[in-house]
Amino acid sequence: MDFKVVLTKDSETGWFVAEVPNLPGCISQGKTKAQALLNIKDAALGYLESLKKHPEEKVFERFVKIEAISV
Repeated sequence: MDFKVVLTKDSETGWFVAEVPNLPGCISQGKTKAQALLNIKDAALGYLESLKKHPEEKVFERFVKIEAISV
């Protein structure tokens, strides 16, 4: 499966924070972009494994769509 990842840099620590918007609460971090992306991949895999074990958590029913906007 492919997921979009939002990557930001924490202004206080300088660490990179990665979040998968399609998986509510799936957040990780790393000292570098590469480490943050590696960590979020691991977190997403764990998240999906958890959903297999707990199918009553209907995460994807709440998700509508991620849209891009121009400002």
